[in-house]
Amino acid sequence: MDYRYIFENNKSISMKSTSIAIIISLSLFSITTFAQNKLISVDKLINNIDPAWPLVQKWIDAAKNKVEVLPVDSAKAKEVLYNSQMTTYATLGSVIYNTGGIMVDNGWIRILGSGSERLNRNIAEWNKDKTIKEYGDNVPYLLIADDAVGGFFAINYGGLGKDIKNVYYLEPNSLTWQPLGAGYGEFLIFCFDSDLSKFYKGLRWNSWNQFISNLDGSKTYSFRPYLWEEGTDIEKCTRKLVPTEDMYRFNIMKSKELNVDKGIKKDDSKQ
Repeated sequence: MDYRYIFENNKSISMKSTSIAIIISLSLFSITTFAQNKLISVDKLINNIDPAWPLVQKWIDAAKNKVEVLPVDSAKAKEVLYNSQMTTYATLGSVIYNTGGIMVDNGWIRILGSGSERLNRNIAEWNKDKTIKEYGDNVPYLLIADDAVGGFFAINYGGLGKDIKNVYYLEPNSLTWQPLGAGYGEFLIFCFDSDLSKFYKGLRWNSWNQFISNLDGSKTYSFRPYLWEEGTDIEKCTRKLVPTEDMYRFNIMKSKELNVDKGIKKDDSKQ
């Protein structure tokens, strides 16, 4: 499925074009810092003059979808900011530094921050041994969020395509990385403002909202038959909760098997 039209046609995004222009410029510094092997001190990563968080907070306050900002532990936030090498001048760094994560649509989408009780994963540790071996390594893509049905969102740093710093979605019904045609800031606005039922058409069963509100952020649903099997109807699937860690590794493994002959660029880092 080509998801890009959803972003292109979303009015809430087009109305905020000025903010998005700012986001793109803010993202450039983060891309550079994460790619460096020499780690930058946390004091230099914290921008107290012009942080991006007030802008992100405005988006959250005006969100059409239910958005829950998880509590942050300041000491942990500094640690994660340092390990991820993101600056608070950028939207991604501001989310890491100011949140324990963000839950959207009662927790259907889990946007990673510095970790909290409900979302006991932080963006730095989550990527280690998946997209990087050590903090400061060059990263092919950066995992930034996931959802309740085993889909994963990542910022492309060259490992997924030529469109550097755009967000991709590893869709559970094809196990291919799909470009969304949007950067991280646009991705946040999309999560906050868009009709997610359109994005997740065919991936939500009728009573999904009865199961999500108390869902542990470290778990996701697994389905049988698999969602990527031809002719699968999610309404007829059996489902069970599995660790998100296991789901990611399984999906990456199966993605390589299923798409080996399709010319899709894959991450060669340690899985």
